[in-house]
Amino acid sequence: MSVLADEPGSRRQHTPSRLLRLLSLLQTRREWSGAELAAKLGVTDRTVRRDIDRLRALDYPVASAPGTAGGYRLASGRDLPPLQLDDDEVIAVALGLVTVASTSVTGIADSAMTALATLERGLPNRLRPRLAALGRSAVAVPLREAPGVDPAVLAVLASCCRDREIVTFDYHARNGSRSARRVEPHHLITVLGHWYLLAYDLRRHGWRSFRADRLSGLTPVRHRFVPRALPAPDPATFLRRSFAAAEYAHNALLAVALPADDVRQRVFTTVPGEIEPTGPHACTVRLSAESVDLVAQYVVMIMALDTEVTLVDVSPEVARRLRAVRRKLPE
Repeated sequence: MSVLADEPGSRRQHTPSRLLRLLSLLQTRREWSGAELAAKLGVTDRTVRRDIDRLRALDYPVASAPGTAGGYRLASGRDLPPLQLDDDEVIAVALGLVTVASTSVTGIADSAMTALATLERGLPNRLRPRLAALGRSAVAVPLREAPGVDPAVLAVLASCCRDREIVTFDYHARNGSRSARRVEPHHLITVLGHWYLLAYDLRRHGWRSFRADRLSGLTPVRHRFVPRALPAPDPATFLRRSFAAAEYAHNALLAVALPADDVRQRVFTTVPGEIEPTGPHACTVRLSAESVDLVAQYVVMIMALDTEVTLVDVSPEVARRLRAVRRKLPE
């Protein structure tokens, strides 16, 4: 299946920008109601029905179900015509391919670069210079080493998030325990090379985050669900709060004579813990991680700020590491 940008003057076009937008929407979700499509496109239900008929006339297999619970979906099949992308979507795909080539997805780098070359060959002339320049000059450097993730696992999770389909899997926790899970998948998030699934755990009756490289036996159960309201403004905020609330083997608590926002800006990276204001010009930083190296490094980073910092509490291993650092400093 090829991916082509909309070509001016193509015989495929009929009210081209709207049809292209409609096709793009049908590709992003398993099913849309007529009312949802009309709202997204800013047209009437009748116009949606007419545009669906035009897509069918162009050999796009758009299936529909009647009734209030019915909707439209783009059926799969070997004879599906080339999928359509507008100019901005083409560049977004190209940027994604460059980025994913440097992620922790196992065996994906060569496939990503091959896909980028294939995308360039299928583009109209007006976009080829932009994509060629991007392919030659854009490089993504990974932030850290991370366990590899099977791209097939990510693909299944992404599809089930999109289609609101329950999945089951075995989860291997960081302490070595293993548990069977049945969840409503909500979102995939990548942080510092790790991939996380944000989902509602039906057996534990609560929201959870799961490292994708610790999943095994992933199985969609073909049961759809109505999405629950996420207890956070967005998935990234939920994951950050989840990290901050977790208790790990090594901990440290610091009192800092700076506003919380100032500390966040001056640390230049995501803190493995929580920064909470204690006043207009003060905050506390709680650090927690499985790695003593990580906690000790962040303590040193916070204490290096040009302000008063008090180490309120610290786990024994981190304390020993900090004393060793102090001994290395010149008098």
